[in-house]
Amino acid sequence: MRKGAKRKASKKEEQKPTEKIPNNDARKSTEEKTSKAGGRPKRIKASKPESEPEFFPDKRNLEDLWKQVFPVGTEGAFEEGGELYGKKVYLFGCTEPQLVFFKDEGKVTCIPVVVAVVSPFPPSDKIGINSVQREAEEIVPMKQMKMDWVPYIPLENRDSQVERLKSQIFILSCTQRRAGLRHMKIERVKKFEYCLPYFYHPFQEDELEQSTIVQIIFPAEPKPVFCEFDWELDELEEFTVKLIEEEELSEDQKNAFKDFVKEKVREGKKANREAREARKKALEEMNEETKAAFLNMRFYKFYPVATPDTPDVSNVKSPFINRYYGKAHTVL
Repeated sequence: MRKGAKRKASKKEEQKPTEKIPNNDARKSTEEKTSKAGGRPKRIKASKPESEPEFFPDKRNLEDLWKQVFPVGTEGAFEEGGELYGKKVYLFGCTEPQLVFFKDEGKVTCIPVVVAVVSPFPPSDKIGINSVQREAEEIVPMKQMKMDWVPYIPLENRDSQVERLKSQIFILSCTQRRAGLRHMKIERVKKFEYCLPYFYHPFQEDELEQSTIVQIIFPAEPKPVFCEFDWELDELEEFTVKLIEEEELSEDQKNAFKDFVKEKVREGKKANREAREARKKALEEMNEETKAAFLNMRFYKFYPVATPDTPDVSNVKSPFINRYYGKAHTVL
């Protein structure tokens, strides 16, 4: 055959089928081509069947208000037609132990309650610290306990700048972090446990101011003496002898106990006198607008709404709020 001439394939060779490349070689060949192209082979994803679209109900404007205070149905009162609609309101939460029945079983339960104060200004900037275990009551500024009236921002306004909003709802909140409590002294921690929202009404004489009863915590041995002494109804000598007879006080501590009670009575009388003078001065310095605000101030007390999964509290509802606020005008 002449050099460079092409050999004509035989008819048998033309009909010979093309040899198949094994799978491994095919994958290798594909990888080589991909490597040269600088990319990865495209994978064909199997199409997923279309699922049914999910629908979520629109959030109501005030539906998370209860989370800021306590789980009770207060948000409805702020909506159109509600008791507090369009009013400037200050809210705080508390609990009260009550015997309630659920599924035919009686149990003492701490019922969450929300108190709403309708007022053009904060009802107080102070907090009360008191308990049976404490020797004396304290009234301190809220900021000392890291508390303040914090504005609640409704859902529809959360995209706005907070400082430009004229909030109508404020919640008594504490900014003290729980982690910080671990580094506090026990006495400081106990103060948080004994905090009570404080309120002083200059037009209503406080029953506590006119009380003739003093709390006595006498540091006796082997244990302190806890009792109440009424300086108008109790005679000190008889009162002391009775404690000795009941073995609450030893005979050799009799005179020290009597001196202790006399000092507490002097302190109680002085506190009553100063309170009366403070009220008189406050009224003299108060302008007419502030007087009208105090006279028109209203307290609302909200209990949990009835549900199939919670006890019925309708029979234990009480207008009493606490020793400072007294009774609510309306209980819901």
